[in-house]
Amino acid sequence: MTALVINDLNVWFGLVHDRVAAVKGACFSVEQGESFGLVGESGSGKSTILRALTGLVPQWSGTIEVEGEALSGAKRDRRFFRTVQMVFQDPYASLHPRHTVDQVLSETLHLHGLNNIDKRVTELLNDVGLGQRFRFRYPHQLSGGQRQRVAIARALAGEPDILLLDEPTSALDVSVQAEVLNLLTDLRTLRRLTFLMVSHDLPVIGHMCERLAVMRNGEIVEVMSSETLRLGNPSHEYSKQLLSASVAPNQ
Repeated sequence: MTALVINDLNVWFGLVHDRVAAVKGACFSVEQGESFGLVGESGSGKSTILRALTGLVPQWSGTIEVEGEALSGAKRDRRFFRTVQMVFQDPYASLHPRHTVDQVLSETLHLHGLNNIDKRVTELLNDVGLGQRFRFRYPHQLSGGQRQRVAIARALAGEPDILLLDEPTSALDVSVQAEVLNLLTDLRTLRRLTFLMVSHDLPVIGHMCERLAVMRNGEIVEVMSSETLRLGNPSHEYSKQLLSASVAPNQ
């Protein structure tokens, strides 16, 4: 089964006279259980695709299908968010500073219409490797890695099939990045999740994803397997430049 289909997706900002094309004719699909990466420099349009999918940008055309169901406009219902959830780049900005971890998770579970909330909060915290001692802490009492684990637990609360990962480790210390990536890998296996992951970091995408699309100036210039990436055999010149930069000394 195909989890996501993106076909001829165009996303823009502004009106006719000052319209800026952020994504131009993007096409790719993600199979159920697959991890697919979007990679490119800042401003290439990769995160904009995630925002169009979740309804955070209203102006788009083309086709977006989630598990066979076509989306339209920017409105997304509860059923969509039971299927698709997003983990944002900055775990501190995405958590309410005056809400404890318990409040964050309990309110999310309530919004999804789930019961046994106390038990579910405990299970979520255990699943992301935090445990009960973090339950009543506030975001400022947590490290960056711990905050991102809470954000991942919140995304998992509705038991989604698909996780959208927008640079999930780029705001973290290097020493913590691998721990969070390994957690995501374990959760994907445990919960049979599908990943659509955005990053500017080719090695991260190569480690986390089976296939990837390289974006430049709003366009997908190449779709390749991670094996092709690891072998250093991309076909597009821009992909070759990105790969060369990622393995350059002191990078």
